[in-house]
Amino acid sequence: MERYGYIRVSAKDQNPERQLLAMQEQEITKEKIYLDKMSGQDFSRPQYVKLLKKLKKGDVIIIKSIDRLGRNYGEILEQWRKITKEIGADIQVIDMPLLNTNSLHEDLTGVFISDLVLQILAYVAETERAFIKQR
Repeated sequence: MERYGYIRVSAKDQNPERQLLAMQEQEITKEKIYLDKMSGQDFSRPQYVKLLKKLKKGDVIIIKSIDRLGRNYGEILEQWRKITKEIGADIQVIDMPLLNTNSLHEDLTGVFISDLVLQILAYVAETERAFIKQR
């Protein structure tokens, strides 16, 4: 089992330092951190694609917050399914532990609640992207 960090900032001039510190606190080594400086609109980001190719069953992807994964509602849900169901890896969201797939949800209600929270946060991430584009 390997633990990988994924960091994304929207523009080349944005500072990923806050996310890098969060990864250090999770004891993720620099060689296991993947960083993209691109929009979260889609998932054709070079480092994200590289990380997915490396990912195996039992591995964990750690992200600071759901909007660092992406800002497209449908794509976030699709990538979440791909990582957790197709690959069999887990996702850990530092700012929202309820979403962590590596912790056991005790019952169907727990699974339902975490699925709802994921959908709400994916929606918020996309609407924030639309708001940012309007500026």
